[in-house]
Amino acid sequence: MRDHREAIAALIHSYAELLDDGDLEGVARLFAHATLRSDGVPEVRRGSAQVLDVYRSMVRLYDGRPSTKHVTTNLAIEVDAPGTLASARSYYTVFQARPGLSLQPIIAGRYHDRFSRAGGSWRFADRLIFVDLVGDLSFHLRGFL
Repeated sequence: MRDHREAIAALIHSYAELLDDGDLEGVARLFAHATLRSDGVPEVRRGSAQVLDVYRSMVRLYDGRPSTKHVTTNLAIEVDAPGTLASARSYYTVFQARPGLSLQPIIAGRYHDRFSRAGGSWRFADRLIFVDLVGDLSFHLRGFL
């Protein structure tokens, strides 16, 4: 089970790394077999194409990157006995700095994730994003997920 948890943690952290790197296509690939949801938003995004569309329409990029650092903490992972399904809860805090915006936290909340294992690899099945605290998002997002 420890190896499963480490693989799932790496998957969760890859989301933050890809997004901070401006690799929106890479972020979308993480959801090829998954749904992406946000509390208070009725739309459910399914698969890479829909996820890529929403990230391209919302995330502001500067020279190909959003000038953010997503920090994921308080990670709690549960894996079922056969090792084929899992869930995780975590907190996120996003920091950003730009000319005209000093380094600051701009949003914080929680991820509730579900995973499945296929072909020996873990993948996202569902991500539900909760937005708990909002700062100045004007340099980062054109709207909410």
